[in-house]
Amino acid sequence: MIRFYAFCGYILPVFGHILYYQPSKGRGGRLLNLHKDKEPVRISYNHPSAASELGSSIAELLSERPAGSNIVVMCIGTDRSTGDALGPLVGSELTERTHDFVLYGTLDLPVHAVNLEQTIARVQRSIEQPYIIAIDACLGQVANIGQISVARGALQPGAGVHKQLPSVGDIHITGIVNVGGFMEYFVLQNTRLSIVFRMANVIADALSYASELHNLHLSHNANITSRSTIPRFSSLFKSK
Repeated sequence: MIRFYAFCGYILPVFGHILYYQPSKGRGGRLLNLHKDKEPVRISYNHPSAASELGSSIAELLSERPAGSNIVVMCIGTDRSTGDALGPLVGSELTERTHDFVLYGTLDLPVHAVNLEQTIARVQRSIEQPYIIAIDACLGQVANIGQISVARGALQPGAGVHKQLPSVGDIHITGIVNVGGFMEYFVLQNTRLSIVFRMANVIADALSYASELHNLHLSHNANITSRSTIPRFSSLFKSK
């Protein structure tokens, strides 16, 4: 049974948003914050097609977003802890790949437990119809370390350490960076940067690929709409 220690959120508040991953029989695990009727897409970061499969799933979810909405990527975490740096690393890597998204959360300007509520308020105030992709690290069992998940719905930061933080995201992406259940603060501090960095690169690649697929989808739909408005010349000539 996984036990959570609330004191981590008080020793260093920026770690208070870490999510937790709990295994379930026959399914290889589930995310605690998911809606029960929605199964996430889950794949290991070292799978050869991890980026393309995750990207395709993200693009499919983006195709369902409301018309006129603006895509926002919010990468949650802090560079003060290796394990918790997944989000900021994704944000920084994403700046080198695509500028199709409005981005919050990088190594230079992280979004963490201290400023999360203010950042959400800023997004709601400054961006019309924001459609948020929230990204965060989580802890789980040894067998699931390195798995990345994509699913509908919001993250519930702080749930694992009984910290009250606002939920965020229309879509969320999470990566299991280390083992949860005991002394999470020290576990995060001793997480290998190598695996976090590689997971961040896969997620950034997936988002970049999703952007390309989504743009192609929008272009295809625009072409169909354009063709449907062109009058057919045959209809202009009626037989007598």
